[in-house]
Amino acid sequence: MKPKKPSEVLAMCREHGVKAVDLRFMDFPGLWQHFTIPVTKLVEDVFEEGLGFDGSSIRGWQAINESDMLVVPQADTAFLDPFTVLPTIVMICNIQDPITREDYSRDPRNVARKSVNYLKSTGIADTCFIGPEAEFFIFDDVRYDQKPNEGYYHIDSSEGEWNRGKNTKAAGEGPNLGSKLRYKEGYFPVPPADQLMDIRNEMMQTMIDCGLDVEAQHHEVATGGQSEIDLRFQDLVSMGDAMLMYKYIIKNVAKKHNKTVTFMPKPLFSDNGSGMHTHISLWKGGQPLFAGSGYAGLSDMALYAIGGLLKHAPSILAFSNPTTNSYKRLVPGYEAPVNLAYSQRNRSASCRIPMYSPSPKAKRVEFRCPDPSCNPYLAFSAILMAALDGIQNKIHPGEPLDKDIYDLSPEELANVPTTPGSLDEALDALQKNHEFLLKGDVFTKDVIDTWIHYKRKNEADAVRLRPHPYEFCLYYDI
Repeated sequence: MKPKKPSEVLAMCREHGVKAVDLRFMDFPGLWQHFTIPVTKLVEDVFEEGLGFDGSSIRGWQAINESDMLVVPQADTAFLDPFTVLPTIVMICNIQDPITREDYSRDPRNVARKSVNYLKSTGIADTCFIGPEAEFFIFDDVRYDQKPNEGYYHIDSSEGEWNRGKNTKAAGEGPNLGSKLRYKEGYFPVPPADQLMDIRNEMMQTMIDCGLDVEAQHHEVATGGQSEIDLRFQDLVSMGDAMLMYKYIIKNVAKKHNKTVTFMPKPLFSDNGSGMHTHISLWKGGQPLFAGSGYAGLSDMALYAIGGLLKHAPSILAFSNPTTNSYKRLVPGYEAPVNLAYSQRNRSASCRIPMYSPSPKAKRVEFRCPDPSCNPYLAFSAILMAALDGIQNKIHPGEPLDKDIYDLSPEELANVPTTPGSLDEALDALQKNHEFLLKGDVFTKDVIDTWIHYKRKNEADAVRLRPHPYEFCLYYDI
């Protein structure tokens, strides 16, 4: 049973012989950070008073003259770390200013908490359930570098189709046993074609042991180790926490087996990228609010929520698809959900209404654009805020897109808006349209401006200014 109070965390430490306490929090772009204290330093006062650290060294956070910050551990997030040699308990922390004791506005977890508080304040609903389907690649080897005079990457997988003709004996790797997955044919094959079942099972069981509610695991469409493990939906903040545990567990189980995992949306050319289709539903008093008698069994509220998602999608993508690599997955003409439309079954639409179950409790909207490179706290919050804006302003999503996108005439296709084509375009959209995010002080103007500045300077500009290896193939002899 998960602890809920500080006293229960201390009892858990005694019961399991814990020697170290790992305190974790999220930096601005979306990576977990941590420091560790001896278990003897964990007393009940720490849960109220917090512990100090240097916030100026965290990406996108404090200036050097405002560096002192506090981490405040949250008892209900505690779990035993399955990977450390020394028995260790992990807790996720909130970040506070040590002088004012206010929650820090640039702490992504604080943004998520504020989005839920704002939801409750509207009276529309009291719970936002989120269910992400994160995909990832498990590779055997990765090498990459970028210097003034060279840049390259090399990734490899024993099940990748490109290794069908490899002389593995000559490389000292034993015989090549075939069973390579053809490009775009990796969905649901059994072993030996699926070479990663045992590793995914270990990932799944480790998640369960740490308290996560896993629904399924399977191989995904791409060759070269693309995989998916699905978690059962949870409330928004808890799911943000769960996704960080999810990534931590997946990466460390892979490392145990001398493999490496990436959540990059598009690590392979000419095969499927990794998305994170995100399911959202609103509830009040234990009752689902998205079920009704409208299209696909939706309520008017759900349709308005879709209207908000479609209207604000270009801005949402600045958070839900926040890398330059994200837009190598979101490309028209492929299976990626680039069409800003909705449908009950059409997977080329950015908003889909799953029809697996007639139960009102199962009625939800699947926003298919996001990818797993995102900061989940910020992405889930932006999705909720857009849905709420649609509900508050009764933004109708228009007619559904139930036709196959490839059957549309050029005239019909021209009327379907699409997602931004680059990170720069998504940031431009966010700069122009972010008022809906500022409601309830959920995303502050400072958070929006800092995000745009950080992403432009450190990612969009950094990639644009460097020559691409393929440019040498195209232009060296020009």
